[in-house]
Amino acid sequence: MSVRRRLLRLLPGALVLGLVMAGMTAISPTHEAAADSCYTWNRTLSKGDSGSDVTVLQVRVSGWAGYGDPIAVDGIFGSETEAAVKRFQNGYGLTVDGIAGPETYDQIYALQDSDCTPAHFSWSEFDSPDCNCFSGGNTSTEQVKENVLLTMWKLEAKRHKLGDKPLYVSSGFRSVAYNDSVGGAPNSKHTYGLAADLTGSPGLCTLARAGRYAGFNGIIGPGAPNHDDHVHLDTRSSRYWNAPSCF
Repeated sequence: MSVRRRLLRLLPGALVLGLVMAGMTAISPTHEAAADSCYTWNRTLSKGDSGSDVTVLQVRVSGWAGYGDPIAVDGIFGSETEAAVKRFQNGYGLTVDGIAGPETYDQIYALQDSDCTPAHFSWSEFDSPDCNCFSGGNTSTEQVKENVLLTMWKLEAKRHKLGDKPLYVSSGFRSVAYNDSVGGAPNSKHTYGLAADLTGSPGLCTLARAGRYAGFNGIIGPGAPNHDDHVHLDTRSSRYWNAPSCF
């Protein structure tokens, strides 16, 4: 990730007053919040809060979900989100309190590039090879990109948990036409931007097992037909594990 200058600023008094009157918790003026070129939080978030800023936070801590239990990206700061924030804080050596404030935001900003992708992944890694675009899937281009961003942040968390070892994406989003051409499953999660195939180190079974702790419910790997050379991870509503060679 390129080094970016971080600008520090205080919230204007009028904004602080407005947040308080709206029942929100403003970031304390005694704790300066960094500004970010992608997205900047202007208030501290904790259990019980809701809003679009909660949604953005949920995407960025989505890979810190519990075992086989992806957090809902719904803009509501509930128990699952609180637990994910705590795991994120613990994973990066921050104060573990489940409250998203300046310290937590600064860590996210450090991981976030100006195009909102996490530090170690890029849009180009997830383009459909037939068009280098995010169109032609089973949902809108805008939704595909939102889903791909969610997948990237889950992989960023997984990468960190595996000792910051590089993860190699062999397939991300696929247009319906490309998915059909490579024999992908009908209605594949790849066509929604909700899947990634990984290859290489630190070992396929390690990649498969770690996926269960990074917000992925659909995991297909070694021992499953046509999956002895990669691990498929996706976001779905129910748990699905098919990697017979891994335990």
